[in-house]
Amino acid sequence: MKRGLLVFLTTILILFLVICLCNADRIMRLSDRQFIGFSQMIAEIRGARLIFIGEEHDRMIDHWRQIRIIKALDDTGTPFAIGLEMFTAENQNVLDRWVAGKIKEEDFIIFYRRNWDMPWSLYRDIFLYARRHSIPLLGLNVPREIIHKVAQEGFGALAPEERKKLPSGITCNVDTAYMELIRRAFAEHAENGKSFIRFCEAQMLWNKSMARHLTEYIQLHPGDSVVVLAGTGHSMKSGIPHEALSDAGIEAKVILPVNDAFSSDTMAEADADYLIEWR
Repeated sequence: MKRGLLVFLTTILILFLVICLCNADRIMRLSDRQFIGFSQMIAEIRGARLIFIGEEHDRMIDHWRQIRIIKALDDTGTPFAIGLEMFTAENQNVLDRWVAGKIKEEDFIIFYRRNWDMPWSLYRDIFLYARRHSIPLLGLNVPREIIHKVAQEGFGALAPEERKKLPSGITCNVDTAYMELIRRAFAEHAENGKSFIRFCEAQMLWNKSMARHLTEYIQLHPGDSVVVLAGTGHSMKSGIPHEALSDAGIEAKVILPVNDAFSSDTMAEADADYLIEWR
């Protein structure tokens, strides 16, 4: 009895905190640097074919915001899929079976952990909501062993059969601002002796591959949008959106959380459309 009451009170407290956190978000629209309400942002993004919601993978607040935006878009009747950085295109059959209710949660968690090293609890609500509401989930990435090989040996080290399903012309030819972002990521993740150029090539392979899978999906589903959940570096306009928007006529909106790298002082419309911060 006491344990049940404790669980109930804990659940109520968590819900209260989530509501408080969401209501305390402050949203800056970078086109005019005005602060707008959540409902206004939803009204502005709902027509875009691609909607990027950047995340710091280990920050629960970012995932609360993602599920809140997903629910709000779903409430408008907007047809959309959810694109996932954490899964590859080869994972699509399992993702389809999950949405169709053909896989138990405990089995899906095992599959999830094989692909992503973040706690399941961070993303659980997103996956359960997609399942309950039959929202397609899309695996966007390429196998991690290929990304790892490029980071270690360079794009040129891939065998012909490995290149067949990948975008061609992977280079580290990016603008100055995005190059600085990649350098910061390299400083955080690089091991001794690892080449920056190879690390950069791996990041670009990541971006270009996810962009290609996104454009293929929206071309096959002309009435649908895709909400993309990916790291902030991949989600900013110089990342995946830049690669996807090389095809004319694709409208994208980018929502990024304020963090150590992104703030209203450093970000402009060229980087994102909206910044969300805790106040």
